[in-house]
Amino acid sequence: MNLELRHLKVVCAIAETGSVTKAASLLGLAQPALTAQLQRIERTLGGPLFERDRRGARPTALGELVLSRARVLLPAMKGLQDEAARLAGAGSDNAMSRYRIGSIGGPVIGGMVHRLSVAQPEAQITTHASYYVDDLATMVLAGKLDYAQVGVCGDAIPSADYGLVWQTIAVDGVCVLMQEDHPQAKGVEVDLAELAEEQWAGGPGGGCFGDCFAAACARAGFTPRRILETDIRGCVDMAESGVALALCQPTFRPPAGLVHLPIKGAPLRWRQVLGWHPDSPAAQVAPRLMTMARDAYLEASARNPGYLAWLEDHPHLGAEQLTAA
Repeated sequence: MNLELRHLKVVCAIAETGSVTKAASLLGLAQPALTAQLQRIERTLGGPLFERDRRGARPTALGELVLSRARVLLPAMKGLQDEAARLAGAGSDNAMSRYRIGSIGGPVIGGMVHRLSVAQPEAQITTHASYYVDDLATMVLAGKLDYAQVGVCGDAIPSADYGLVWQTIAVDGVCVLMQEDHPQAKGVEVDLAELAEEQWAGGPGGGCFGDCFAAACARAGFTPRRILETDIRGCVDMAESGVALALCQPTFRPPAGLVHLPIKGAPLRWRQVLGWHPDSPAAQVAPRLMTMARDAYLEASARNPGYLAWLEDHPHLGAEQLTAA
């Protein structure tokens, strides 16, 4: 693993709060996820960075060395981002000549790019894909991207540590992708408790979704098998072969032979958000991009009439309540 700025932010957060648990809360991560990340950083650097006991976390000699460098590098990167934002420039309050959009994936990014291409056929539009919110946020902070369109678990919002503005596009109930002849695929939703013996598949990511899924299963009375982590195509292949059920968004378009149904009670939710730096030219155009993002989401949701009907009984989800607020 190569050491990156986001890793230095983790080390600084732990040192400043004196606790891995408090640092996880500050960074918007689950504590086990931050602990695992710290362990990877320590393996990369060749030794422990903190002494941890009941009194908290205190830097070791190696930790102090890393902190001294991080406290120089992080402000320098922020200054670089500010200068890059000023140089990038914007065409007007309603348009830019160049749009660089990072995304974790899904139908929203495709709909946004289509709408931008129609509205500004002369604009240069580039995209960048990553499974990790922190990677995209770091690129926005560094001036390498103008926007990050990502998804996060439940009621979470991406970490404020990057200084970005995040606005919600929509909040969805997570769905289960399964064969259309699966015994639990007969209704409008699935009961998680009835799937206790199933194998599961899902995409990679650096957030707390895995922990939240395990907690939802615990509330349903069982401990799930370890999620088979793979890309979208792998999830579809496993669902098609019957090897596993996959967790997916309701806007996903399943191939023939598969269906995706929301989980009863919506114990798992997925929040689609768009982020940008408040001091960049992208901030001036952000309201326009948000409108395009929500229109793209609504268009994608309309392809799943069963989910739209399910949303009528779950008015706190979807995008309509956000646009009406």
